[in-house]
Amino acid sequence: MLTNHESTSIRKPLIIGNKTFQNITEDILNPIERKVGILWWISFFISILAFFWGLGCIFYTLNTGIGVWGLNRTINWAWDITNFVWWVGIGHAGTLISAVLLLFRQKWRLSINRSAEAMTIFAVIQAGLFPIIHMGRPWNAHWVLPIPNQFGSLWPNFNSPLLWDVFAISTYFSVSTVFWFMGLIPDFAMIRDRVKDPIKKKIYGILSFGWGGRSKDWKRFEEISLVLAGLCTPLVFSVHTIVSFDFSTSVIKGWHSTIFPPYFVAGAIFSGFAMVQTLLGVARKVLSLENYITRNHIEYMNMIILLTGGIVTLAYISEFILAWYSNNPFEKFIYFSVKAATGPFWWAFWILIICNVLIPQFLWIKSIRRSFFWSYIIAIIINIGMWFERFDIIVLNLSHDYLPSSWTGFIPTFVDVGIFIGTIGFFFVLYLLYIRVFPVISQSELKTILKSSKTSINITKK
Repeated sequence: MLTNHESTSIRKPLIIGNKTFQNITEDILNPIERKVGILWWISFFISILAFFWGLGCIFYTLNTGIGVWGLNRTINWAWDITNFVWWVGIGHAGTLISAVLLLFRQKWRLSINRSAEAMTIFAVIQAGLFPIIHMGRPWNAHWVLPIPNQFGSLWPNFNSPLLWDVFAISTYFSVSTVFWFMGLIPDFAMIRDRVKDPIKKKIYGILSFGWGGRSKDWKRFEEISLVLAGLCTPLVFSVHTIVSFDFSTSVIKGWHSTIFPPYFVAGAIFSGFAMVQTLLGVARKVLSLENYITRNHIEYMNMIILLTGGIVTLAYISEFILAWYSNNPFEKFIYFSVKAATGPFWWAFWILIICNVLIPQFLWIKSIRRSFFWSYIIAIIINIGMWFERFDIIVLNLSHDYLPSSWTGFIPTFVDVGIFIGTIGFFFVLYLLYIRVFPVISQSELKTILKSSKTSINITKK
């Protein structure tokens, strides 16, 4: 019989179902070695349709010009930049889960870090599409890089935060890709040793970089993982801080604020963890990973969502109070003000409040916090709310310029909506192909906690 102190000191099991080492290997490699189920094909078909729709809208934009968007003289940043910031934010939680939780030795990351790392890469790819298209002449996109060109000494403006975006996001993408690939090497070697097809065996042999599983290999693997985690951790905070500089270094009302960097970082982690919940909900059902993605994983992530959601709510309150206390007439039209709540974009304001402030409070209830269904629904709602947060910041502030003669509205066209839906489809196409070809959970690392999970189960039963 356990005392209260002893029972609370035992960690909850992260693997259920009395699994063995062989069971873990078979379950993780089942989607790669065998045919996937009907759920995967349905998801892939819907995603590919959305992707082709967006691809058609992109080609239409390139052939016709960005005048086919809903932009106007006053609101020249709108739907596209909203999507850019939203996708960059989603890409943050992947590196946070893998890097920060690795540094803090949190074992619950092992079932979710692979999906989170892939999410980072695929989300940054979607984010990078929008600034390139917005240039109007995307074939000249290489001009933003400091490389020799046919016009002589043409160099970008290093004082522009838009250029800082290029360096920050490309660095973040590069380091995150290396970090993700490094974690896959032991699993590639395992697949190499199991497959019978000589072509697949050759491909996975190349990808595994000659991994032999020796103690020296594991030692170097752990050292490089820690080094890359140390590099990724400051990048998590720097990338979205620099994205916030696109706004805060301007003189536009509502943007020129020192609160933007921490506010944007907290919002990015908030939306990123919500997207991880969404992806895990898909992977858990499509690949039958219910024994490895448990209620404990969902609850831990919901706790972080509650924390970052509280920081975001505090930032909302600060914006509202500062706008009211300043008594600046121009501040009455920013995205957090009475005018925003009652003006022409009132619907966008209240969707933001309901999705980001009110709905996440249900996670304080333990039964909801540990529910797969409600966690999945709330995660989708949070990402909708975070998209509207970026929309409000950009469109509401630009819609009321300093001159009343410049006040205008914004209505997205079918091309705006189509490109956005296309990037969502592209994102899920990449993710579904990824979980079909690569191990979605690190089986080699997961086996390190199998014994402790079984011990926890046995002691709890006694």
